Amino acid sequence: MAVTGRFALLVALAALFVGLLFPSGLGVLVVSGALVVLALADALAAVPVRSLRLDREQEPGAVVTVRLGESLEVPLRVANPGRRRASLVLRDAWEPSAGAAPPRHRLVVPAGERRRVVSTLTPTRRGDRDAVRVTVRSLGPLGVAARQGRHPVPARVRVLPAFGSRRHLPSRLARMRELDGRRAVQIRGQGTEFDSLREYVAGDDVRSIDWRASARSAELVVRTWRPERDRQVLVVIDTGRSAAGRVGDAPRLDAALDTALLLAALASRGGDRVDLLALDREVRASVLGATAGELLPSLVTAMAPLEPRLVETDMRLLAASVLARAGRRSLVVLVTGLDEAAVVEGLEPVLGSLLRRHTVMLAAVADPGLATMAAGRGDAEAIYTAAAAGTARAARRGVAERLAGRGVEVVDAAPEDLPPAVADRYLALKAAGRL
Repeated sequence: MAVTGRFALLVALAALFVGLLFPSGLGVLVVSGALVVLALADALAAVPVRSLRLDREQEPGAVVTVRLGESLEVPLRVANPGRRRASLVLRDAWEPSAGAAPPRHRLVVPAGERRRVVSTLTPTRRGDRDAVRVTVRSLGPLGVAARQGRHPVPARVRVLPAFGSRRHLPSRLARMRELDGRRAVQIRGQGTEFDSLREYVAGDDVRSIDWRASARSAELVVRTWRPERDRQVLVVIDTGRSAAGRVGDAPRLDAALDTALLLAALASRGGDRVDLLALDREVRASVLGATAGELLPSLVTAMAPLEPRLVETDMRLLAASVLARAGRRSLVVLVTGLDEAAVVEGLEPVLGSLLRRHTVMLAAVADPGLATMAAGRGDAEAIYTAAAAGTARAARRGVAERLAGRGVEVVDAAPEDLPPAVADRYLALKAAGRL
């Protein structure tokens, strides 16, 4: 049983009545007993909570999806099979990060009828968000007391990555079209194929001159090349400890997912095959062989439940998984951290086997707060903080230079800058014929 605000108001009036007219223990006892009897009678007259029937409109076990930052309406149906009208206060409780509103619903369900209430979810975190329970309070005719109970009405909403970097896609697609035959490139590499012959003009690479064709013509003739299509891009996301660090309001993993989505959208439009692998000490997600039309839906579905794990990533497992999934020469984009210890002890021992067969790009999420701290001077504490931040930035640059010296393409940028930076490096590699 539960009491309402009306009962509290009656208690206050009763206290005033006793204090003014019957200021004695007997008066308190009589009035208190009357209030208790009134509340019990009102609660007993309420419709039993157990008799109500609650269900969702979605199929049992179905998972509804919504993008992070968007809202979704989740309806709940309440049926009253009894013979009395039910006056209800209902709370459809979800996980806090589901952002359910309003917190309570007031409704009246006539006898033998059904009513529908709608909760609006605005999730603040990616992943699966579950309904916890539905708490129902059935008010008595006087509105003084109520019966209260809980109904398990399961539901699940899968919050997909926001893909905020999609705004960078049109400009990168325009550059892709320039590389994809509309403006043939003149650089010969392992990722280019012959396009056409044309007359030599000042500035052309002399290595592109076709001497046999030139011998049959009055002018020098050069070959032009264009990037090959149907190359393989394997995006590997580290879901270990380095992905759990927060930069601003979000973990590094969210920036990694946004980077993977932009690169996948760009590369698939360019005719390349894109696969995904997410792992730490075990494989957490894998998307292999998806067609261009299925790729982005498959990726966001696989990425949605990913959460960082507070463990060191098994780089030997990572290398073995990459070599098993990428049979031909591919671009392997590893989204991980640039921590010196993790790179030296974990990544470097397996890097040789990857570089022998693939082009490797390492994308890391940088913390722009380090630059702010490194510029601080004010007092002694700020100076020490600046020194520590400067040391951390220098160590990070050293690791990046060390990897670059071994042939790794390193992209180190802030969360909002990393997706376009990785896309630009991919286009540069494609233009240079290095895919």
